[in-house]
Amino acid sequence: MSTTASTVVELIVNNHPGVMSHVTGLFARRAFNLDGILCGEIDNGTRSKIYLLVNNDERLEQIVSQLEKLYDVKEVSVRHNYDCTIFSRIHDLVGNAK
Repeated sequence: MSTTASTVVELIVNNHPGVMSHVTGLFARRAFNLDGILCGEIDNGTRSKIYLLVNNDERLEQIVSQLEKLYDVKEVSVRHNYDCTIFSRIHDLVGNAK
């Protein structure tokens, strides 16, 4: 994980194939690194909530603006005060699962 300040971008998206590809593709096209991704279904599976761990730098505002323009993205929130350790703890959980 990066040593620069990180923040969490929370998305509510329509839950169907290709949405994660559109979101991550936006980051790739702008050479903006994603340090972590967590995703789960909400609203009886019709939508998903995605948490993105990103660097909190001068380009964040532009990325948020571009995320808001994606068709399947319904809500975007930047959560500066989230406990980002969940992203490192999930690695421990998954790493120990066999």
